Amino acid sequence: MAGPVWAAAGAVALGLLVVGWLLVTRPPRVDAARLRPTAAAASRRRVSTADETVALAQRALDRLDPAGRLAGAVALAGAGIAAPDLLVVVAVGLVIGLLLGGLVGGPALAVLLALLAPAAAWAWLTLKVQRRRRAFAEQLDDALQLMASSLRAGHSLLRAVDAVSRDTPAPMCDEFARVVNEVRVGRDVNDALAEVADRTGSDDFRWLVQAIGVHREVGGNLAEVLDRVGETLRDRAQLFRQARALSAEGRTSGVVLLAMPFGVALIMSVTAPGYLAPLVQTGTGLLLLVVAAVLMTTGALWLRSIVKVRF
Repeated sequence: MAGPVWAAAGAVALGLLVVGWLLVTRPPRVDAARLRPTAAAASRRRVSTADETVALAQRALDRLDPAGRLAGAVALAGAGIAAPDLLVVVAVGLVIGLLLGGLVGGPALAVLLALLAPAAAWAWLTLKVQRRRRAFAEQLDDALQLMASSLRAGHSLLRAVDAVSRDTPAPMCDEFARVVNEVRVGRDVNDALAEVADRTGSDDFRWLVQAIGVHREVGGNLAEVLDRVGETLRDRAQLFRQARALSAEGRTSGVVLLAMPFGVALIMSVTAPGYLAPLVQTGTGLLLLVVAAVLMTTGALWLRSIVKVRF
């Protein structure tokens, strides 16, 4: 009985994965009639099932997330996927979890597996955003030096920003290229730079925007101002790295202390399976597990607040 059930579950999961992959990686289709010079302007391409699914996901996002927070997070992460496509993938993973859990372990396992898809997508997106913001902060000093050099060479501020968009790696080049495009369509350069600071969450870049705004009001040597700002950022980065090095022992101790109970429980479950039975099969044991989970969570948050470096 178990063989057919597992075979059916695997077939359903594989089919849903294929459907999700086809929805996300669908190629753009253009009707051949649109390629003719004499084609009517009102001709439209045929709408596929994938397009309808993504359009449905977009409408759901418009209702559930009118502020566009998910789209902003996806754009900041540089994930290479649109927010509706990500929503479709998460929905497919949720359905796969429900089916596999229901076929194998019942409703409880189905709910647990269904929650894995949104949790995994959220963790992946959060990690991508953190890495991109960290890379942006590390590249900011080089960008300031390049802007200062361009200004000393006689270029305007917009040309200096354009030089950063062309001569720096991602994500710095992507953010500055967006600024250049927005300024070319009529937006103020300070507003465009301020939006980059808000989007990346960089206080250092926000100071740069304020310095540029003050210079545009009172005048002066902007290249020298950028040099001073860059020097301040380098000193802050050095202090931050020093604080991280001093707190590395505390962070490592926290990871070891939090992982040790799970490691001991895993070893005991392999070497002496009956030893931990009272802990999971009796009311007192379950109560002790809940108390231990609360104490571990409290200790983890406390230790994190101690070793976390804030600037």
